[in-house]
Amino acid sequence: MAGKTLDELEDVVCCGPAFDSHLVTTCHRLRTKPLDEFTVEDLRIMMGQGIGLAHLIPKAVAILEQEPLAEGDYYPGDLLASVIGAVEWLQAQPEWLLRVVQVAERAVRALRQREGELRSRLVDFLATSGRTRDGR
Repeated sequence: MAGKTLDELEDVVCCGPAFDSHLVTTCHRLRTKPLDEFTVEDLRIMMGQGIGLAHLIPKAVAILEQEPLAEGDYYPGDLLASVIGAVEWLQAQPEWLLRVVQVAERAVRALRQREGELRSRLVDFLATSGRTRDGR
């Protein structure tokens, strides 16, 4: 996978953005960027759009396991927020779901002193993930 782009991994040939918006042109550009050059913000953007999840979630989880509140351009934990936004994909991938649950548990503990939207979303994710720490 080193040096490969989403277009190469998914065997897709895009002919250009469908219309001129910042998000559309950014996503189009990122499809042709090698994955090993992706930043946290690049991952956040693409996963937020549901693009390349099979390739990007493993990369994001590796980052989150080191730093549960890794951040792109918005706020601490915005990468994790994008990952848990892919809950349908995660539910179909039990091994990744378990790893994300473990990261989310760590993030909730880190946010214990701070109530806020991210902590609430993480608590909701954990409650509805149907998984516990031991994988049941």
